Amino acid sequence: MKAKSVKRNWSAKTNTLSFSSVFLICIFFFLGGFFCSTLIFHSQEEENDIRPRPMTRLLEKSAKEETKYNLLPAGESGDDFITSIPFQVLSWRPRALYFPNFASSEQCKRMINLSKGRLRPSGLKLRKGETKESTKGIRTSSGVFITASEDETGVLDAIEEKIARVSKIPRSNVEAFNILRYELGQRYVSHYDAFDPAEHGPQESQRMATFLVYLTDVPEGGETMFPYENGLNMDGSYNFEDCIGLRVRPRKGDGILFYSLFPNGTIDPTSLHGSCPVIKGTKWVATKWIRNEDQGRPSII
Repeated sequence: MKAKSVKRNWSAKTNTLSFSSVFLICIFFFLGGFFCSTLIFHSQEEENDIRPRPMTRLLEKSAKEETKYNLLPAGESGDDFITSIPFQVLSWRPRALYFPNFASSEQCKRMINLSKGRLRPSGLKLRKGETKESTKGIRTSSGVFITASEDETGVLDAIEEKIARVSKIPRSNVEAFNILRYELGQRYVSHYDAFDPAEHGPQESQRMATFLVYLTDVPEGGETMFPYENGLNMDGSYNFEDCIGLRVRPRKGDGILFYSLFPNGTIDPTSLHGSCPVIKGTKWVATKWIRNEDQGRPSII
């Protein structure tokens, strides 16, 4: 009986010691954690005045880290480096991509200076039955066609090469730059860049895509508009003049790429687009039309 009694007493003591030990350990870690967090908080307050959010720290850390790529051997026409050109998908109908800061301020200034003194009223490729008089007021900008070879500074060459990289279409398929100026009230009503053979006759090649580089900011008006974006306004009531649908405000240096043709070569009806009237300021834009066939020499349509 004595033996059993001793055994029970020893077990009770062990349980008591075990509970006390766990309690003391918990208190120790709690105080240690509180002390460390207080030190970190005060340290961050001294450096930044406010405590950065965890997400901010994570983003800052990832931005500083350099990613290393194990590149493959490039072909004769390829590159042995990574090209990073940020873009945003504006729309899938039509397929439109937006490229912020595509051209520098100096490049924009150079393209404007190249065209000054050479501007002429912008023309149209007339459809069957149309005349210059009947189409008056549709396109009221002034412009000039300039090839990259005409620019001794190499700015147009660099921009043309960059457009080829983002569009993945060879430079041999592009037309010359059409640098345009839209002054107060000037516009281009909604139209297609691709030419419908039923309206314009047989085409040797088609304008499959268009790249716009905005050369100036426009305080008000002058947006590039896509009234049929996502299939809207296609019930026959649209008058081709209203600035509705997807609208992109011109910002100096930014670019837009949109495709006029589907992959099967037919015209995308949602690629209808126009330039809203300028309300304040002056709009300068460099247009690069991209064809589905090698051009040999730039078109001046």
